[in-house]
Order: sequence, then C-alpha cells, then structure tokens
Amino acid sequence: MSETIRNRMMLVIAILMAAIYLFPLYWMYITALKGGSEMFATPPSFWPAEPQWGTFSYVWESRGMGRYLWNSVVIAVGAVTLITVLGVGCAYVLARYRNVWVDIGLFLILMLQVLPASLMVTPIFVGFSQLGMLDYPRLAVIIAIAAKSMPFFVVLVRATFMAVPMELEEAALVDGNSRVGAFFTIVLPLARNGILVSAILIFMQAFGEFVYSKSMIQAAELQPASVGLNSFMGPNTNEWNNIMAYATMYVTPILAIFVLLQRRIVSGLTSGALK
Repeated sequence: MSETIRNRMMLVIAILMAAIYLFPLYWMYITALKGGSEMFATPPSFWPAEPQWGTFSYVWESRGMGRYLWNSVVIAVGAVTLITVLGVGCAYVLARYRNVWVDIGLFLILMLQVLPASLMVTPIFVGFSQLGMLDYPRLAVIIAIAAKSMPFFVVLVRATFMAVPMELEEAALVDGNSRVGAFFTIVLPLARNGILVSAILIFMQAFGEFVYSKSMIQAAELQPASVGLNSFMGPNTNEWNNIMAYATMYVTPILAIFVLLQRRIVSGLTSGALK
C-alpha cells in the first residue's frame, strides 16, 4: 500500500470519527430550532422545516440566562485566579528542585485527580459548614474547584518551566539579579504561553462545574449556568427544544474560545515535550 493511499485512508477515518464525535453537538443545535411536534416526529428530521429562532430569546428571558452565565464566569475566573497565583510558584519549585521525593509527591498529588467530585463533595461540604464558609457559597465553590484542579495545573505548568533552560537563570544571577528577579524577568515571560493554556483549560472545567455548585449554592441568584440547566429536569420533562436552546447558549462561548485558541492550546500542551 502506497503512502498516498494510506494517508487518504487515515484522513477518511479521521473525518468519520470527527463526524461521530460532533453529531451530538449538531443534534443539540438543530433540536433547539425545532417546534414541539417536530421534536418527536418519526423518523426524525435532520434539519427543522420551520426554524424557531424565538426559542433562544424566550429561554434567555424566562430562565434568567444572563444571571446564570455571569455567576459561571465569576466562579471560573475566581478559581483560575486562585489556582494561577498559588500554582505557578509551586510548579516552578517542583521543576527546579527535582529529586525522587518530588516525583513521589507529584504522584501522590496526581492521585487526587482520580477521586471524583461526587465523592469529595460530602467531606468538603461538612468541613466548609464547620468553618462557616457556606455563608459565602461562591467563594466556597471557588476554593473547592481550586483544590480539585490544582494538581492538573501544577503538572502542566511544571513541564513548561522544565522546558526553560536553567542556564538563562544562572546568567541572570551572575549579572546580579536575585532568584525572584530572575523568575519574574526571565523564566515567567518564557513560560507565559504554557501558563495561559493551562489557565484556559482550568477555566473551561470551572465554567462547567456542577457538583460543588449544586451542593453548596442554594440561592438561585448565585447559581451558575450548569445548575440552571439542571432546573429543567423533572419526571415529566418534554420541553427539549428549550433545554437544547439553553445548552446552546451555555456551550457556544466555550466552543468559540477553544476554536479560536486551539493552536495556542496545542503548542502550550507540548511545550515541555522535548525536555
């Protein structure tokens, strides 16, 4: 088999896999545009006969989408800020002072990623309740997300710092710079791409967080969009076009961010691959 034929076959397979992966997303968008009877038609239609564009404005106004999305942004930005401030220094130290104990510590930290949020939410809820932090529910959710996502951020950023040559720091120290000064003037600018990409990935996770928000935030005016979407669900749910319209407005901004920054995300994830 020639290389050209093999490449074409791989391209066809890749297109088929992408189509299978993206089909639920396509179905979400077209279901949001369907009317009540068309949603339950058999066989189903793959494009609405009369698109119902008014569904989006109805859901936005009736469900208070603006408030929900704002709360999601506040929680996500708060979590990213906390993780970045604390995680960058931790990742730098783990990248520069390497030994077997650091590797063991990293392994133990990464084991926390194995634990699902649904398992951790009960002890975290009890602990926050004892400390009185549930009086500030959004702050409690931000801290819980930061605790869960910090290992992921540290590992990614550590790889970025490891890709920055230590000789540059040593040259700065010889020139009279302090260790802190060399970090801020030499290392941090060179690692900013990896840090930015890691922060974007954490933002995407925090923007869609549900378990902690559902458990800790009882006031509807403070709940994020993920909890707002759950409010549609019930034993007799049949307004699937409204649910899909809500999901469309919720998911599309994140998809847009990912598409616009996909090259930077890939380059940032592979920045430490050669080290």
